[in-house]
Amino acid sequence: MSSSAHDDQQLDFESPQVPTVPLVPRGSSKSDDSHHWPPFQRTIPVIHTKPPRKRRSCCCRFLCWTLSLVFLLILLVGAAAGILYLVFQPELPKYSIDRLQITQFNLTSNSSLTATFDVTITARNPNKKVGVYYEGGSRISVWYTGTSLCQGSLPRFYQGHRNTTVLDVVLSGQTEDANTLITSLQQQQQQTGIIPLNLRVIQPVRIKLGEFKLMEVKFRVRCRLDVDNLAANNAINIRNSSCKFRFTI
Repeated sequence: MSSSAHDDQQLDFESPQVPTVPLVPRGSSKSDDSHHWPPFQRTIPVIHTKPPRKRRSCCCRFLCWTLSLVFLLILLVGAAAGILYLVFQPELPKYSIDRLQITQFNLTSNSSLTATFDVTITARNPNKKVGVYYEGGSRISVWYTGTSLCQGSLPRFYQGHRNTTVLDVVLSGQTEDANTLITSLQQQQQQTGIIPLNLRVIQPVRIKLGEFKLMEVKFRVRCRLDVDNLAANNAINIRNSSCKFRFTI
């Protein structure tokens, strides 16, 4: 064999060896692709729920219903009152003190004052469609500087539409330890020539609107009287007279 042939055989024998490093990474199979894909994960949609409402307590619901009913009742009463006012157009009664006569005003030996007044009162009802029932249980009194001199009551009667009624009322009373009171009256008359008196009336009435009689209310009348003297069996001049009126349930 020639030297060239021998060299070829030696070259073939000393050809590069196959690398021993594995082509597939450890932990993976040969069937895997050359690229590593992440494992498939199923996405679950997130549902946003509203926060649960707080349940109202029974007490809160009851309070809301009660307030609603009260408010509705106020609206109904106001609407009814407005309709009645437009239909009947009510006006307040008018009062005046026309005459005052003193039949007794004596200081007894035991320092008590006995007084009897005859008072003439004129009551006017200016309403066209409103009548007034004057009920029992009234009280009328005459006062001087916080001291009641005499008391009485008004009679029961019905006052119709646009009616004027004149009432003669007798008032009587007795005041104990009246020496200071008499002295004050005398000084008042000497200094000013006027004795201020207050006449107060509390009168239960029922208002009649058409054919309907309403619930009972109370008229309260206060009249200021300026007289020249309080001598018994003497002409009493009323220098000034003014009355204020209001009513309560």
